[in-house]
Amino acid sequence: MALIILDRDGVINEDSDDYIKSPSEWHAIPGSLEAIAKLNRNNYQVIVITNQSGIGRKKFTIDNLNEIHAKMQAHLNQYGGVIDAVFFCPHTPREECSCRKPKPGLYNQVHERLRFPMSKVFCVGDTMSDVNAARSAGGKPILVKTGKGQREIDNGDVPAGIPIYENLTSFVDELLANKH
Repeated sequence: MALIILDRDGVINEDSDDYIKSPSEWHAIPGSLEAIAKLNRNNYQVIVITNQSGIGRKKFTIDNLNEIHAKMQAHLNQYGGVIDAVFFCPHTPREECSCRKPKPGLYNQVHERLRFPMSKVFCVGDTMSDVNAARSAGGKPILVKTGKGQREIDNGDVPAGIPIYENLTSFVDELLANKH
């Protein structure tokens, strides 16, 4: 079994600067759920790591977050896929916690629970915060252009050597093609 870590907003579902606050606001990026199911069929365990400061900002509750994740899982189930776990940070940047990306706290939690070497884990995100957290934890960061990814590229913020893909589907397709 292999492991892949995905950011949620901007990688799996459409992002919003006003937060995804309810299931009705959650919309999958075309192809993302199929890509996750494809990973599952190829013996990948999929973990989601996501900053959800909307909880700390009182924009939505943990119950709302659980409902959003239930919708995500229900839609993913239609393709035969599963997300094995979701790790999230509910804190605002002001709280200076260790779990909010770009800090590696959530990645370290995954490593501690699963005892999986992070050096073998692709970590897919759409922001430099995702990339930096994955690098700090010893993972293999991947940047996708969906969500905020293209903006990061346009700003010139992406260091050399970080693989960039159009979306989760293009990354998964290349990963699996190279695996066989």
